[in-house]
Amino acid sequence: MRRRWLLLMEVILLTGLVIWVALAVTNADHKPPDSIDLKVQLKGARDRAYLFRQPDGKYGYRILSSTSDGHRDLSPEEFARLEYESQRGRSLFERVLNVTSPAGIIWVGVGLLGQVLFTGRMIIQWLASEKKKESVVPPIFWWMSLIGASMLMSYFLWRLDPIGILGQAFGWFIYVRNLWLIYRKKPPARITEDPGPEPELGK
Repeated sequence: MRRRWLLLMEVILLTGLVIWVALAVTNADHKPPDSIDLKVQLKGARDRAYLFRQPDGKYGYRILSSTSDGHRDLSPEEFARLEYESQRGRSLFERVLNVTSPAGIIWVGVGLLGQVLFTGRMIIQWLASEKKKESVVPPIFWWMSLIGASMLMSYFLWRLDPIGILGQAFGWFIYVRNLWLIYRKKPPARITEDPGPEPELGK
């Protein structure tokens, strides 16, 4: 019965996560009608820009700012200048990590550490197996899996990467379940019948 409830809870949480990601990706706040969502790298932007047609037939760009809840509408010339200056102002480190702010560097660090833990768990499992000369999975394997998956899932949520989120979310429940099975307390054995009187000691 508990397994059914646990499976049902996992399905509900996964469904909720998928819906949340879909809503985040298709967020229509400040989006002009009939606009095209562009993927750009702009300093001070939430990595969201929209190309839209103005009432007079000319094209414009709407940039969502990360510093406020507002937005800016730019002409093609203004947008090109902003993109050019933004790209020229990025350091080599920011270009390699594909980020535009110090907060982005922190998030990439979280994702990188999560990946190190996720990869390191396999090394730990391999060393434990070599030590016992048989295939074993120590509890630290599941702890590293859980922590690494949580960090990677946080990173993918920041990146709004639905494939990465789903991949880590499904495994997350498996890691929690294995840890629960390892650490749950077993009830003490009950004595159901009298084992009989102790034999008398010989004189």
